[in-house]
Amino acid sequence: MVAEDFGQGWCAVSVDKTIEKGRKAAGFQTVSSRVAYKNPWTAVREDVIIHPNGKQGLYGVVERSEFVVILPLHTDGRVTLIQQFRYPVGERMWELPMGCWETKENVDPCELALGELREETGLRAGEMIHAGTMYQGAGYSNQKGQVYLARNLTRGEADLEETEQDITTHDLPLAEFEAMIARGDVKCMVSVAAYAMIKARGLL
Repeated sequence: MVAEDFGQGWCAVSVDKTIEKGRKAAGFQTVSSRVAYKNPWTAVREDVIIHPNGKQGLYGVVERSEFVVILPLHTDGRVTLIQQFRYPVGERMWELPMGCWETKENVDPCELALGELREETGLRAGEMIHAGTMYQGAGYSNQKGQVYLARNLTRGEADLEETEQDITTHDLPLAEFEAMIARGDVKCMVSVAAYAMIKARGLL
């Protein structure tokens, strides 16, 4: 059974048919599904399922729309990071620019990446290279992310949303970014994973 779709303005709360097909192929059966909580950014779906061993269980799934994460690489070898306060963990975090558009459906990921980069940093990218796909937390959420390397950058004005006014932008040598990861200064797993994916592809 597929969870209901709340329509435009909600974050991808309907179950992707490909995901449901994968569950069935793995021996899982969805008995029932209900939305336990929703807001304009997130929905929590609660599924009653039958495991491959025949036992019944309960699974909570966090539904959010597709996101992008961007590593902006300047011609002189510097990269641009942002810092912002993350309420759930009570810390200011070093991160790569990232985000999703909750109020737009079927957004092209490259368009989304260009928009998020411009909004958070003011950077305009002449070249956006897709480096791969990831899931932010596949154990509890179906949110998929697309990883991009941004090059041929020019700087303009940022266009921060009301909830993003504390974001600061920092240009650092790539080696310093790598040293920050090694020291544990970068705690955002999405940023670290995106860097690793781009590095593994030989794009840095």
